[in-house]
Parts: sequence; C-alpha cells; structure tokens
Amino acid sequence: MLYDISLKIAYDYDSFVDAGRHILRIVPADLPGEQRVIASSLSIEPAPSERVTRRDFFDNSCVDIAYDDPVSETEFRVTARVERYDTPPALDVSPDLAALANELSQHASIGPAAPHHFLFPSERVGRHPEIVEWARQVSADRVTAFSIARTICDAVHDGLTFDPEATMVDTPVDEAFRLKRGVCQDFTHIAIAALRGLGIPAGYVSGYLRTLPPEGEEKLEGADAMHAWVRAWCGADMGWVELDPTNRMLAGLDHVVVARGRDYFDLAPVKGALRTAGAQTTTQSVDVKEVHQT
Repeated sequence: MLYDISLKIAYDYDSFVDAGRHILRIVPADLPGEQRVIASSLSIEPAPSERVTRRDFFDNSCVDIAYDDPVSETEFRVTARVERYDTPPALDVSPDLAALANELSQHASIGPAAPHHFLFPSERVGRHPEIVEWARQVSADRVTAFSIARTICDAVHDGLTFDPEATMVDTPVDEAFRLKRGVCQDFTHIAIAALRGLGIPAGYVSGYLRTLPPEGEEKLEGADAMHAWVRAWCGADMGWVELDPTNRMLAGLDHVVVARGRDYFDLAPVKGALRTAGAQTTTQSVDVKEVHQT
C-alpha cells in the first residue's frame, strides 16, 4: 500500500520564547520488511539555530533543534511518501504465561528491541493493580500470550469510549481507566499496563493511520492526528505483535510507524523545554492518502 502523508504541528505563544530546545519524532520510519520511506521532508519555521538528526536508544530517528533567538510561533511540517507492506495474519505459536516467563529468563539480549525493557514500569505507565485485576478477569479463559494480548486489547476497545475531550496528554493511566473514556494514547497506555501486569512485555508505537477507509467501511478513530497502538512480545517464536485497541484490530496496512518505545514519554512527537511566560496554543493536522498506482 502506497501513502502520501502530511503533518502540520503549530505552536502560538502568548509571549516570546527567548530560548528553547526540542526533540521531534514525527517522520515515518524506514523499516525493512515492514515499510519503505520513498521520500520524506521535515520543514521547521522559523529555522532553528541548531538542528541535528540522530537515533535514540530504541533506534528511532529523531531531530534535535534549538532556538537562540526569540520566537513567537513555531511550525513543523512533514511530507512523506511511504510504502507499507502487507503482513500475513498472525499465527498463534505463543506460549502460555509460565512458559513466556521462562523464555524471558533465557533471553540474553538487552538491545533496543529486547523484551526486558518493556516488562517493568516506565515513565508514564506504572503499576496499576486495578487495571491488572481487570485484565485477569477479562482474559481468564485465554491461555497463550497472544490470545491474552488480543483479548485485553479488544476489551479496552469495548470498555472505553473514544472521547477527545475527556483526557489531556498528561492524564494518568488509572484516571483514564476510571473515566472509561479517552483517546488512542489512553487506550494504548491502559493496554500496556494490563499486559505488563500479567507478565507480557508491552510497548508503545506512534505513527499515522489511514484517514480514508476502504469503500463501505467506517472511518477509523484517531485518524485526524498522530495515532498510537500497542506492541506485545509473545515469545521467542512469535516475537513482537502490534495491536490497535482503539480500533479493535491488529495493526497492519492502515498503520504507518514513526517510532517505538515504552510509552508516550519516549515518543512524544514534540518534546523539550522552553523559556517563556504565558500560555501557548497548539494545533495539529494529519492527512494520510492512499496513492493509486497505474
């Protein structure tokens, strides 16, 4: 599947920002066997005093920028053409939870994709006994790690209402769980907390979602902004599997990956610090269009 992707994130400040540093993770990733970036560009206005492209610990591409001169607004634009490859349906060859724990104990790597990094509390997803107990109940009749992960993500979708007004970017996971409302970030964090609590390594994926659904199908939730979904490690044979609890589906051709990490804190599209006074307003727009090849 071939996509043209465009993103605009704009910030308007009440008073001048006289110093600022940011990390941007908004450009689609080039992932062999999963997706290919044919072309991409990132424009920044006004032009920063410093700009460095690097890779973070989890091997995501990110751009560090700094402003030395005062600015009253900033704008980040991404345009990209990405080919997303089809993946066969996941065949469940995952172990049960006891065997999964044994496989984890024998997994020697501590590289970026090692499941050990995704099993313990992270900055935005701690220990949440209420969520874990709920997860045990909804997955009580499931045995394998993959079937448990899919059941929990489906249950998050079924139990929560997509509501962009209910939560903010810093709303705690347990608060969103009690509200039973939120956006893709909340759905994903709740699923991660549930899976980790049961012993299944789980992480966060940020990316883009196709905005125009196939003919006869409903538009997917979260398509007008950057999207988020879950990745779960389902054992040595099955490896990482990605699931979208917001839309009750496995991640696939509709999902274009930007970055992967432990939670939103690792992958915020724009992250950093600035020196200013007063408030700021933010707007974001995303468009993902399928390119029909002739």
